This record gives sequence, structure tokens and C-alpha cells, in this order.
Amino acid sequence: MSTTAPGVDKDTEKQDVAFQGSVVAAMTMLSRISGFVRDMVLSNFFGASAVADAFFVAFKIPNFFRRLFAEGAFNQAFVPVLARYREGSREALVEFVRVMTGNLALTMFVVVVLGILIAPVLILVFAPGFHGNPDQFDLARDMVRITFPYLGFISLTAFAGAILNSHHRYAIPAFTPVLLNLSLIGAIFFAAGCFSQPVFALAWGVVFAGAAQLLFQFPTLKALGLVVMPRVSMAHEGARKVGVLLVPAVFAASVSQINALIDTMLASTLMTGSISWLYYSDRLLELPIGLVAVALGTVLLPNLSRLDSEENLDGFRETLDWGIRVGVFFSLPAAAALYLLAVPLISSIFLHGALTALDATMAALSLQAFAVGLLPLVLVKVLAPAYFAQENTATPFRIGVVSVGVNIALNLALFRIMGHVGLALATSAAACVNAFLLWRGLARAGRCRPSRATAVMLARCVLATGLMAGVLLWLTPADARWLTAPVLERTGWLVTSVGAGAAVYLAAVWLSGGRISQLLHRA
Repeated sequence: MSTTAPGVDKDTEKQDVAFQGSVVAAMTMLSRISGFVRDMVLSNFFGASAVADAFFVAFKIPNFFRRLFAEGAFNQAFVPVLARYREGSREALVEFVRVMTGNLALTMFVVVVLGILIAPVLILVFAPGFHGNPDQFDLARDMVRITFPYLGFISLTAFAGAILNSHHRYAIPAFTPVLLNLSLIGAIFFAAGCFSQPVFALAWGVVFAGAAQLLFQFPTLKALGLVVMPRVSMAHEGARKVGVLLVPAVFAASVSQINALIDTMLASTLMTGSISWLYYSDRLLELPIGLVAVALGTVLLPNLSRLDSEENLDGFRETLDWGIRVGVFFSLPAAAALYLLAVPLISSIFLHGALTALDATMAALSLQAFAVGLLPLVLVKVLAPAYFAQENTATPFRIGVVSVGVNIALNLALFRIMGHVGLALATSAAACVNAFLLWRGLARAGRCRPSRATAVMLARCVLATGLMAGVLLWLTPADARWLTAPVLERTGWLVTSVGAGAAVYLAAVWLSGGRISQLLHRA
């Protein structure tokens, strides 16, 4: 019996991968825009204060485990196995989903209960610097106990999203982060007054958002016939396979999260505000990563998994080559823009309310350091799915160990000298190492052979980015003016600079022979 869900034609699933990626990117854009509004509200009310640092740590802890286990390792281990079940009978597919739902739900329940009980220990691990400030430590601990159930909700949400993505239903999973942003904005405006410490409204808003995100996916899952009664079974063949792949994937898929954790730990020992400065700069870095890297990774994993299960090596290479080409096209100019417009971006978006000019300057410095690693961070998201699609989590695991080692060594060498900027720079260096080693392994295995079209595209992008950088340097006012000008004036300058830079880049690519057809691909 076919595994195709009711109303799904398997032939239509082999659509243009670029179209699939554009759907994810469009939904992610909505998420990022609402996220910027959320962060503008947060910076206005809390700035880079000790209270803000405490919330960001309390929010980062369940988010770290979410990206580590749910969106990271679990998806990388689950999706390739799911792809193979989709090639078999419908009954086997449904039973596999039933067992994985039960196993994941039980595991998350245990983890959430444990996390609540050991909240003080988690604070000591994630923010050891808080130990010297009892009030900040207690505040962060109490908020972790509130926010940790979010991990359970969002892990099941990510599980449901992986199923939808494998059925090429990308829009719903990509839109769900918008609900988190709306929940936090609503919590600040409508619930903050209900608490003696207003920041607790944010903690409860996180939990509410997790439940909303999970329920939001149910109608689409039901339409696919995959809302099933959970069943716990560790003996199921597919569940055992996922378990075998999961252990190394926990590390391999989440190197950037582990590096970010180390950054937070060391930043907590620096001056107050360091965690917030890294948070605000990282939020801007996440825009191109979300629009490009996450979108590419989301569509590449199920498509590469299908091609590998069909033993279509040429299609596998071509699809991976397309991902590299698109990643370079978008991330190279984005990295240059983030570096050159660091102060304009931070000041235009966050410099209001409780955030000061010093905060904006410090956040801009870490943004420049993060920008250096944008291209390799994107390439990691493109290259890693090529391993996971082959059910190979061991190689990325070994590469991840090397990358984290580089990050730790550079963090320890730089953070006392350069403060939070050294932490961001170490993250970028580790991403370079990670991307290079992933590429080298695929090249040696004959799975990654960049085509002439990709090489030519790279040359065009380098030339166009250079021209764009020249225009931005000529057109953009000095940093000092951005820190004192009115918000509307800053916004006008920023829109002009970004618009001019994008126009120059696209025009230069087009005049050098680049065409939109080179960014399209049918898997």
C-alpha cells in the first residue's frame, strides 16, 4: 500500500526545491519580523539590565535543550528513518509515528520534571557568574522552573513539524515561531502588571506559547491522517534505529548551540550586560541564518534523505551543490552588511527605552565578530544534512568535537582580553573549522562536487559584495551620528542604506551574468 497520505500525490512532492525553500523563508521572515518587534519591546522595557540577563538565561536553557534534542539531533535522526518508512506500507508508517510519539512524550515528561527539580544546578552551569549575585540567581532559578515545561511542548512541536516537512508541508512548522513572539509581546503589555516582578510575565508567556505552537499543527497532521494514539515501545525496529542515530546526533547537530552555551557561561562572569549584548547581536545574526540556513536545512534533509533512499547519487550531488550555491548567494552579502551596518542596525532596532548608547555600541561590536562566521554557519546547515540523510551521525559528531574544542580554546584565550567580543569571534572561528571539515569529508566520499556553475556564482558574489560594501561605506553616516539621531531619522538612513546596498549587489550579479534560473533546482 502506498504511504502517501490522503489527498497527497507523490509525484507532486518532487517539486522545485527552491520553491520549497522560498515557502520556509517566507514564513521565517514573518517569524523574524515579529521577533524583532518582540526584542524591541524587550529592550525598551528591560534594556541590558541584570533582570534582562536573568530572563535571557532562563529562556536560553529550555531553548538550548530544544535545539539540542528536538530541532537538532532528534530531527536529524528521525527524518531519514521516516523517509524510509514512507517508502513502505501505510500501516508501518502510522505505527512508527505512533511509537515515536509515545517515546518522545514520555522522555520529555521525565526531562521536564527533572529540569524543574534541578533548576539551581542548571543556573550554575549556564550562568556560573550569577552565583555571586543572590538576587539575580534566585530570579533566574524561579524563571527556569516556569519556562522549563516549554521544552516538552516545543519538542513535540518540532516532532510534528518534522513529519509535516517530510510530507512537504513546510509553511505551518515555519510559521509556529510567530506564536512565541506574539505571546511574549502580549505578556509584556497585558500581563506584566499582574506580577510584582514584571519579568515573570515573560516566563509564563513562554509556556503558553509552547502549548499554542503544538496545538497549531494538529489540523494539518490530522489531514495527513497522522494524529495517532501514542504507544511507548523501545523494541520497535524504527525506534531503535532512531535511538542509535540519536546519541552522536545530539552533539553533531547542535555544535552551534553548545558553543553558544559556552559563550553564555563565560559572559556571565563578565560585566553586567554582556549576556544581553550577545543576545541582541545574535538576534540580528539569526535573521539571515533563519532565512537562508534554516530554510535550506529544512528542505535539504527530507529531499536528500529521499534521494539517498533511492540511491540517486547524481541527484544527491546536484541537490547539495544547489544548496551551497544558494547559501553563498545570500549569506556573503548579508555577512558584509551585518559587519558594515552593525551600529546602524543595533541602534535603529534596539536603541530606545532602557537600552543605552553604550549598550548599542557593545552589541554592535559582537555583531561584527559574529558576522565573520555567517557564511560558514550557513554552510554547516547545508552540509550537515548530507551526512544525516545517509544516517551517518558519527562523522559530524567527530567534527563537532573538534569545532567545540576550537571554540573553548579561543574563548579562554580571548574573553579576558576582548570580553564578549572575543566570545563572538571564537564562535565564528569554530564555525569556519566545522564547515571546512564537513565539506572535506563529503568531497572525499564523492558526495560533494561543486559544479562550475557554483564556482562562477561564487566569483560573481564576491565581486558584487565588494561593490556593495563600497557603496555602504560611502553612503552610511558615521557611527556616532547613529547613536544620537532621532529614531525616525535613523530608520530612514537604515532603509536607504540597505535598499541601496541590495540594489547594487543584485545589479552587479545580473550584469556579470547571474540569473534567477541558476538558483532553481528540482530534486
